Amino acid sequence: MKGPLPARPMPSQTSDDPHVPVLIEAILRECAPVSGVWLDGTLGAGGYTRALLAAGAARVIGVDRDPLALQMAADWAAPYGDRLRLVAGTFSDLDTLAGEPLDGVVLDLGVSSMQLDQAERGFSFMKDGPLDMRMSQSGPSAADLVNTADEGVLADILYHYGEERASRRIAHAIVAARAVEPIRTTAKLAEIVSKCLPRPKPGQSHPATRSFQAIRVAVNTEFQELAEGLNAAERALRPGGLLAVVTFHSLEDRIVKRFFQLASGHEANANRYAPARADTTARFEMVTKKAVAPDAAEVARNPRARSAKLRVGRRTHAPAQMLAPAELGLPEIQKKGRR
Repeated sequence: MKGPLPARPMPSQTSDDPHVPVLIEAILRECAPVSGVWLDGTLGAGGYTRALLAAGAARVIGVDRDPLALQMAADWAAPYGDRLRLVAGTFSDLDTLAGEPLDGVVLDLGVSSMQLDQAERGFSFMKDGPLDMRMSQSGPSAADLVNTADEGVLADILYHYGEERASRRIAHAIVAARAVEPIRTTAKLAEIVSKCLPRPKPGQSHPATRSFQAIRVAVNTEFQELAEGLNAAERALRPGGLLAVVTFHSLEDRIVKRFFQLASGHEANANRYAPARADTTARFEMVTKKAVAPDAAEVARNPRARSAKLRVGRRTHAPAQMLAPAELGLPEIQKKGRR
């Protein structure tokens, strides 16, 4: 049962902090009282990890695929001693990386402000830099994808991973531009995309927003990681353990919502004439009946929180199951020939 939040100090956040943990107060409220062993699958600048430790977690395992996040942790991790263990890896392997049953898992999806703010990482069209986008700083980059993928594959990525309606037009423009010279910078890619779309009206997002999101998701296999990470969290959590997931766009939230629907036995029957599903034993109980959004005050403090949604589920005693990516509604990109 939930109780009042412990009267413990929260980690300080200033305007100079590289990452403000989104919806952290809502997480602590929905997961109270925080105790036991938690795993932060997206360590980043440590905002969630420090908040969990301050709120009463006995230990936190901080996982990140970005070497920079683990390097930066050296500046703040030492005072926590053996209450904090840092691990390099992806949250799709979090059950193996944890090596023990967990009382809680928190996942803050997508790219961090820390990564966006570094032009050399190539995540943002706001600052010119090399077209990279690799969270792990290894493997094929965004430039590799943009300059070698088949036009049809590029169009599918833009449409399915970014919900970009002009995907075919943009993919055609990318292929035409790279035939002249390779596309190597964020500014060049943003220019190509922008020329394919109407000039934005005041208050609208940059024309390249959806395309950059889609390419980043593809480079980092983010949806596959998410599907595997949710399954891994189910395997790792002890009965009564909590899974808290913060998403930042509709595609991520759709996958998380679908996972919790299936795992809690609350899948909607889209066809009333179809045979009823056999009763299934719920593997999660929903703590949040619907997604929790930030209030106006948090959005004013941290504009990054604007599109965030939090969903929390509590693990039951039912045996863990594996949900396939198709069951979670992951879009499938057909790997065609490259040219």
